[in-house]
Amino acid sequence: MYVRYPLSLRQVEDLLHERGIDVSYETIRAWWNRFGPMFAAEIRKKRIISRRECTQWKWHLDEVFVRVNGETHYLWRAVDHEGEFLEAFVTKKRDRKAALKFLKKAMKRFGSPVEVVTDRLRSYRAAMKVIGNGSRQVTGRWLNNRCENSHQPFRRRERAMAKFKSFATLQKFASIHSSIQNHFNLERHLLDRKTFKLNRSIALSEWRQLLA
Repeated sequence: MYVRYPLSLRQVEDLLHERGIDVSYETIRAWWNRFGPMFAAEIRKKRIISRRECTQWKWHLDEVFVRVNGETHYLWRAVDHEGEFLEAFVTKKRDRKAALKFLKKAMKRFGSPVEVVTDRLRSYRAAMKVIGNGSRQVTGRWLNNRCENSHQPFRRRERAMAKFKSFATLQKFASIHSSIQNHFNLERHLLDRKTFKLNRSIALSEWRQLLA
């Protein structure tokens, strides 16, 4: 509940209390810190195997500013042409070195894309020249809306959490949130109601098996 929805720890505590479960919000914090990475890793492993060829078609890359204790950090995000989160990576700078590290990490997991859509940040072009796929970069107005829109769920969570307190917490939560968001992202706007309900039931069943 805490990772899936834009809820604070205290709100989750109240919701559990209504269901007869009396735990402290600090207990919930300990739970997501301990089990969140495990669940995210399991989801990521299964989706990488099933979607590896599909994710190599087109990537959308973008970065957003995130404040951590008053200091600006950058959350880099890669999504494929269907809006699937591929990688979330946090750095203190957004220069060529940071972009290169981000791209290498994503490519190590998902392979090399056929086409990469980015904004006009020069760090992307410099990093892709080092990798050798500079000719695959595409830039243009509105072309990268898919990745820019993918930041919205994270921004809602950021407001609910009243910002992040450390660099490590930001990186950890961004990675966990992206994986769980993928699992429950059913693209309901593309499906009829019957198919959506079926996919939702399957996703929930798989989630319960994972938790068990």
